[in-house]
This record gives sequence, C-alpha cells and structure tokens, in this order.
Amino acid sequence: MSREYEIVVGLEVHVELATKSKIFCGCSTAFGAEPNTQTCPVCLGMPGTLPVLNQQALEYAIRAGLALNCTINKYSKFDRKQYFYPDLPKGYQISQHDLPLCEHGYVEIDTPEGPKRIGIRRIHLEEDAGKNIHAGDNIAAAQASYIDLNRCGVPLIEIVSEPDIRSPEEARAFLEKLRSILIYAGVTEAKLQEGQMRADVNVSVRPKGSTALGTRTELKNLGSFRSVVRAIEYEARRQWEALQRGEEIVQETRAFDEDRGITLSLRSKEEAHDYRYFPEPDLPPIVLTDAEIERIRAQLPELPDARKRRYMEEYGLSAYDAGVIVRDKAVADFFEAAVAAYGKGTEGAKVVANWVINELARILNEKNAELAQTPLTPDHLVGMLKLVDTGTISGKIAKEVFAEMVETGKSAEEIVKEKGLVQLTDEAALAEIALQVIEANPKAVEDWKKGKATAAQFLVGQMMKATRGRANPQLANKVIRAKLAEVTGVTNE
Repeated sequence: MSREYEIVVGLEVHVELATKSKIFCGCSTAFGAEPNTQTCPVCLGMPGTLPVLNQQALEYAIRAGLALNCTINKYSKFDRKQYFYPDLPKGYQISQHDLPLCEHGYVEIDTPEGPKRIGIRRIHLEEDAGKNIHAGDNIAAAQASYIDLNRCGVPLIEIVSEPDIRSPEEARAFLEKLRSILIYAGVTEAKLQEGQMRADVNVSVRPKGSTALGTRTELKNLGSFRSVVRAIEYEARRQWEALQRGEEIVQETRAFDEDRGITLSLRSKEEAHDYRYFPEPDLPPIVLTDAEIERIRAQLPELPDARKRRYMEEYGLSAYDAGVIVRDKAVADFFEAAVAAYGKGTEGAKVVANWVINELARILNEKNAELAQTPLTPDHLVGMLKLVDTGTISGKIAKEVFAEMVETGKSAEEIVKEKGLVQLTDEAALAEIALQVIEANPKAVEDWKKGKATAAQFLVGQMMKATRGRANPQLANKVIRAKLAEVTGVTNE
C-alpha cells in the first residue's frame, strides 16, 4: 500500500446464537443434519403461518450488546428486508432496520501503537437464510445448484462496526476479540468451520490525512480470519492501483476467490431503499424495561479484559502472557483449573502459564485444533509437573510426555512407565556413561585441556543424547566435570 493512501475498513459480522431452536419457530438449529430435514411451514414461509419470537434469542442478543459496551434500546422492532434469492423462501428476511436492539458500543484491540477502540454502530437481530450448494468447483462452473433450507430461521445477530479499522491486521484483531467476548458471554460457540461467524467487509482507500471516505466495495461472506486479511490486502491494492490509473471506484459487491486470492465483481451494491424495508406486521415491537436489561447484565460472566487484569493481579502474569491465555475461554478455564490443582501460588501459576503459552499453543497450532478436540485435562498437566518436581522426569522428557498426553489422553505416569522415561539420577551409572562419552570425543577433551570450559557443555549434550534425555542435566554436568578433571588433571573452574 502506498504511503500516500490509507485503508478504511468497516465490518458487518453475522454471528449465530447458541439457541436450541430457531428464532421464529421450534425447528432444531443442530448442525450437520440431512438437507431440508429441520424445517417447518414457518421457517419455509408458507402462506398463513405466523412467527413467534424466541425469548432466548432476544436475551442472548441483549447480552451480546451489553458485553460489547452497547446501549440497549428499550423500544425496537422487526422489519421485512425484501430481496429475491433462491435460498430465501419467503422472498424477504425478517431483520431490524431503523430501530435496532443495540447501538453505540465498542471493542478494544491491541495494536503496535497501543490499545485502540473500534466502534460498534449497531447490533440487530435477524433470521438466517438457507444455503446454496453448487455442484462443481465454483459457482461459475457449476452444472447444478441445490438448496438446503435447514439454516433458514436460525437466529443471528449482525454486528456492524464503524469504519475505524485501518489495516488487515486490525481487522483480524477485531474479529478475534469479538469472537472471544461473545464466547465468554455464552451467546454463541462461533465455530468458524460451521459458518457460525461470517463477515462482510467494506473496503475503501483515501489519501493520507483525508477525513473523507472513499467509495467502498463490499466483500461478502468471508468465513475465516485469514480470508478477511487476504481479501482486504488484495482489494485495497486493487482500488489504489485503479485510482493511480485515473479510474473511478464503483460501489459494488464483490466475492473473494480463495484459490486465486483475488476479488471478483458480483453485482452493484444495494442501498437501503433497494430492500424496500417496512415494519414486520406479524411481530409486535420489542419493549424492554430497565429491570429486564439489568437482570440480563447481572448474568454476564467475567469477560476477557477483566479476566486478563485478574490474572496479572492474582497470578503475577505479564500483560502479554495473560492476554494470550484469556484469548480462548477453554484455554483460560484449563489454566485456572490447573493452577488450582497444582498450587504453589504465583510461582506455580507462572509454571502452568509457561506450559500453556508455549507447549500447548504450539501443539494445537501444529494440529490446527482447539483444546476441546484433544483429550488433555488439567489433571494431566498437573500430574506431569509433579513428576518434574520430584525429579522423576527431566524438563526435556516432560515435553515428550506432554505431547503424548495431548495425543492419547494417557496420564504422565502411564506414559513414563510404558516408555521407560524415568530420569537417571544414579551417579555411579552416569559416571560410567560420562567416561564413555569422554573416550568417544577426544577433540572435546583437548579443548578442555586448553581451558575451553564450553567443552563440558558439549559433552553434557552427548550424555543427554546417549541417555535419550533421561539423565538429570545438573547431575550430568557435575559428573562430566569431575571425570574431565580426573582424566586430564584440569578443572577449568
């Protein structure tokens, strides 16, 4: 991106609420059912049917608004948003237009320049549409298209940000923080692989220092944070290059081609009047009292930022370490349970944090998995740490044991016993191994004689290799130095 221009991004994020039934009928919202098996006359839009608002969906939407620092409007209503797609059987979507449920919130993200607030313009309730399934590699090459209406009527909240985002990285940070807050609040599982969180991205560019907004394009239905980053990078570059050539940017809706990493024009961008909104006649307005809103506020659990501050104060963790742990609620819950079981105060908390931040995060990243997809429990980690504390296994062996626990769900004791990983602490046995290592490495012995103390470290490494990491490192160092002094008459102290 040229230094003369900056990116302006606003996001419209659709999040599926974690209700058991749909927003206006009793059909199941369970994922993965056979196509068109979770439908009824109401969600199929049959003539004469009437919607009834799911109270749980309403309360979840209010809870989301409170968690995102919004004002909850005590009077809001539903509207009909009319457009004609094959996956919208009624020919309109029940949504909210001019009187949304929640407004004027924000999410605070971390940036290299420090904390930054991204404004939330509004959050409104609506129903999801169905799903078009194209028989082919892509929609253009499809020989046939099918429609699964199971998702019709699944309750959604649409979260509309202000155009406060200035880079693809800030967009990712906003989405990650948003997802974390909503999971903590208990309103969604936000499983990206199941389409429970999807983003439409509005992108424009403008000269540095300008306050005017450029002409924007909308990138539809991006289902991963990586796709959002790549799509913004490409689209901003495309717009800037077009402006450099003297071309005008056309306000339009574009799709992101994952394989080629480019955006493609779909259609001209609709304005609000194109949808011919009017109040939904079959649903009464939503009227809330202060008492109802405060009752829901009182149900809010501890949210990520508050938990981060508590970890810093209670466990003495750094802001970075606490932030990494609280990012994923399941990981934070795991951490707290392990700290409680392990004990040892702040020292114990820092030991647990080190394993969670480094080894657990690395393994989950390599497996491209979430903690819930593994059999690992806090008791597994605590059992392993206690083996390290008693000297039964070394820190190096502990990493091997930990990886095995994540993979198999076996306890540390079982793995150590099965694989014969108990740490070698017999000084006489280690002395024999030390002599063998010294005899096999005459160059290191000569270096030692010349006063190079680092030769001992090399030989300790050879001992660790010979014992497959089972030798106690401190004892191995002591034994090597003693044997070198015995063999060469040089101590190098």
